[in-house]
Amino acid sequence: MNERTQVTDATPVKALPDAQTVTEVQHYSDRLFRFRVTRPKSLRFRSGEFVMIGLLKDDGRPLLRAYSIASPAWDDELEFYSIKVQDGPLTSRLQHLKVGDQIILRPKPVGTLVHDALVPGKRLWFFSTGTGIAPFASLIREPQTYEDYDQIILTHTCRDVAELTYGRELVDSLKTDELMQELLGDAINKLVYYPTTTREQSPKMGRITTLLDDGTLFRELGIDGMSAETDRAMVCGSMGLNTDLKRILEGFGLREGANSDPAEYVVEKAFVG
Repeated sequence: MNERTQVTDATPVKALPDAQTVTEVQHYSDRLFRFRVTRPKSLRFRSGEFVMIGLLKDDGRPLLRAYSIASPAWDDELEFYSIKVQDGPLTSRLQHLKVGDQIILRPKPVGTLVHDALVPGKRLWFFSTGTGIAPFASLIREPQTYEDYDQIILTHTCRDVAELTYGRELVDSLKTDELMQELLGDAINKLVYYPTTTREQSPKMGRITTLLDDGTLFRELGIDGMSAETDRAMVCGSMGLNTDLKRILEGFGLREGANSDPAEYVVEKAFVG
């Protein structure tokens, strides 16, 4: 299933506090979808950050969760990529969004998956599982990413092939979209996309942590491992992925950084999915 709706003449709905209007919805499967909303004129954020979004509960109180902004900082709208959890307090309702609906958006972006939290390097790794690709969807559309690094490697691990669709379509669009071509030009060739699945058969199987531990990832990319002198990394995924990758990255000599203390790698602690 890959259905898309876009804004036309949306029917006005009752205004919510900090409300933004849904302008586009695309469903990729019975588990995943993305949506775009209007952007407050006053909102400023760094590519890779997240905000709190949500809906009003039946009792009128807001139900909010942290969502990475999947669109880059220069975009006129905000994009979000989400799972569907049938009994989830928020996603069970969020998945039914239609163009013209409104969501609550608290315009206070924060997060560690930003360029400011890393010291300068030559190669940047984006390690993601599931909807953890969202902040990297922002960063691979951010010109600074290509200005700061000689090579950018985006890994995305999911259970099934269909769950890779969002990332694959996004990476493909970077090479055909006129605006991205204007912004990035030949620099887009610095981006390497490395998708894997863990359950359904695909060209590349396995958890990214296993492929790192046994050296398969490096061999296939023609890279001689990692070093604190050249490599920088960002991690966004499940708690298990975060824990395993911290071990692996620190084994290569990389140190965990933060906005207040930049270093060689960062992990988004606010996201688990």
